[in-house]
Amino acid sequence: MEITVTTAEQLRLTADEFELIKQKLGRTPNFNELCCFSAMWSEHCSYKNSIKWLKTLPREGKKMLVKAGEENAGLMDIGDGYGVVFKIESHNHPSAIEPFQGAATGVGGINRDIFTMGARPIASLNSLRFGNLKEAKTQHLLAGVVHGIGHYGNCFGVPTVGGEVYFEDCYHTNPLVNAMSVGILKNGETISATSGNVAGNPVFFVGSATGKDGIGGASFASADITEDSAEDLPAVQVGDPFQEKKLLEACLEVMKTGAVVGMQDMGAAGIICSTSEMSAKGGAGMRIDLDKVPTRQKDMKAWELLLSESQERMLLVAEKGKEQAVIDVFEKWDLPCSEIGEVTTDGMLRFYMHGELEAEIPAHELVLGGGAPQNDRAYSEPKYFDQIKAFNPDSIAVPSDLKSVAEQLVQIPNIASKKWVYVQYDSMVGAGNSSTNAPSDAAVVIAKPTNKALALTTDCNSRYVFADPYKGAMIAVAEAARNIVCSGGQPLGITNCLNFGNPYDPQVYYQFVQSIKGMGEACRKFDTPVTGGNVSFYNQGPEGAVYPTPTIGMVGVLDNADAKMTLDFKEDDDEIYLVGVQRNDINASEYLHKIHSVEYSPAPHFDLDEEFELQHEIKKMIDKKLISSAHDISEGGLLITLLECGFNRNKGFDVTTTDHNIRKDAYWFGEAQSRVVVTVSKQNRDDFNMLLEKMEITVTYLGTVTGGAITIDGESWGNILNWKEKYDNAIGNLLAGHESESALSSI
Repeated sequence: MEITVTTAEQLRLTADEFELIKQKLGRTPNFNELCCFSAMWSEHCSYKNSIKWLKTLPREGKKMLVKAGEENAGLMDIGDGYGVVFKIESHNHPSAIEPFQGAATGVGGINRDIFTMGARPIASLNSLRFGNLKEAKTQHLLAGVVHGIGHYGNCFGVPTVGGEVYFEDCYHTNPLVNAMSVGILKNGETISATSGNVAGNPVFFVGSATGKDGIGGASFASADITEDSAEDLPAVQVGDPFQEKKLLEACLEVMKTGAVVGMQDMGAAGIICSTSEMSAKGGAGMRIDLDKVPTRQKDMKAWELLLSESQERMLLVAEKGKEQAVIDVFEKWDLPCSEIGEVTTDGMLRFYMHGELEAEIPAHELVLGGGAPQNDRAYSEPKYFDQIKAFNPDSIAVPSDLKSVAEQLVQIPNIASKKWVYVQYDSMVGAGNSSTNAPSDAAVVIAKPTNKALALTTDCNSRYVFADPYKGAMIAVAEAARNIVCSGGQPLGITNCLNFGNPYDPQVYYQFVQSIKGMGEACRKFDTPVTGGNVSFYNQGPEGAVYPTPTIGMVGVLDNADAKMTLDFKEDDDEIYLVGVQRNDINASEYLHKIHSVEYSPAPHFDLDEEFELQHEIKKMIDKKLISSAHDISEGGLLITLLECGFNRNKGFDVTTTDHNIRKDAYWFGEAQSRVVVTVSKQNRDDFNMLLEKMEITVTYLGTVTGGAITIDGESWGNILNWKEKYDNAIGNLLAGHESESALSSI
């Protein structure tokens, strides 16, 4: 067939990119080669519209062992001779079309990135965004995604220990499904994703056989979601967690044979991605016989084999002469293992079918940092900023019945318990989650075989980022660090999943650029370098782009698991303190957005230096064992924080307003940052007060913990059990009361 610019555009390449490909090859590519460029130069694989700004993020640190972009995931030192490997990635578009498999394969893919490096995954987290929960489509997507995550993670044997779920209208068409995995390995035992540069070393295909599912998935991830996207269903992969469990064990075992030169997951873009990236890293090439690839469908064409994203597959390069050691391991685990080619040293990828050359491409020209385009996009301030700047809080009357407002607030899906979601996840399978029965701001898992623990969290309030991308992204990093610190940990590093709309829209690109700038500044302040992550553009629908959502996955370290701090009130008469400053601020709050239907308002108060000092002092209180609980103030403000502290042990509180110059709704429901609620026991009061005398940060006495009764400014607000019932059942009641309930039960 004749290859023209029209062919290229049908494969989601631009006319300029087609001309660039012809220049690099010195000829017009054939169809197989053009398909390879289409996949590898997609936004999903090449980061062509983001790499310029990603390079500005801090990637250096004294605990960094493997930097961003060097391997499948980042690696940081946790001491005692061990490292933590962690990464977060998106599977948004597949989940929008086929929520169960889209979410399940997202979990599978991110776990493969971890164990391909030689680490055993010990924990999973996620960050999920959906549309209005009252709508049937949202309920269908929520049910499918949660079921997919739970099914894959539970069967694979890695506990899901944390995450977040938000519901906003802008995610109606395009939900966000971000999956994070965390693993542990012994330092020095990392396996690299490289081909090496020794001619004749054998290339193995290991894992599940290849089918037509997932073909073009990388390009699909770089396209807009439309009403016709269901026709792209073949682009959604199908996963098998039991097969992945066998692949995990086989990979960890084969690494110990000493036969492995390098290994990489066949994720986005399949064989063409793993062969090109491993070859480019090794400064080598490969000769591959595609007809030797194990398949589960007959008569697959060369381009289908190259681009298939069938799950649970790896590309492995072994040392020549040690082939049998590799074969024996995969035969033991009853997994396909086929020698499909060999390493060459001329930098060329040559793919054959039954002896016929089907494609010939320089590996370097396909990959990020090689020949893939690096665009410099224009950006401009979004027009809606005018509406944000025009917002006047005085236009919102302070409600006379705060209790009634609070009852509405506690049942808003963004605030209410996500119990309906997390009961479908196994938080204990395969590893020790030390926070299951003692809630904390971050999940705390034991880092076996060390005596240390890891504090893990995913965070981003995308409405803050929408209001102010620079400040909002800083807040996302700061809240993640705050959650780690409030759980007793020391922040170590971050991975990010950057979810935005179309990068060719200057206003969307402005959101992206400013978010990167804010994220970078906050990471430098907290000494939490970026270990890697994922950029996901084109998250939008007919109604427009989603909120800019730079999700932060953060890992922290506790030198001893017993040092963890929990968020729940412990004993009656414990004193309750607010660490941080109360502010006259209702901006971008759930209260303002959901109760008063205000879409445009500035981001809440945030000062990076103030936040840094707050976390330093909280860490000091925990290290000195002066406080009994710590819980940061986030969505819903001070009142919701107090309620959440009471739920676990059914404790109430007797508190009073301490600053009558602040409007009452801002005092109780405002979301100004850099505030933490702590409690102090009777025996620690003197030592705590002595510490306060040496602190420059504001600490305010609020009241005491009670046996269940809630009293605010002398007024009875009932019992904690009444509030707990509303909080726990709000999401379940919404789902059960909707006409789409039958759709949920069919998942």
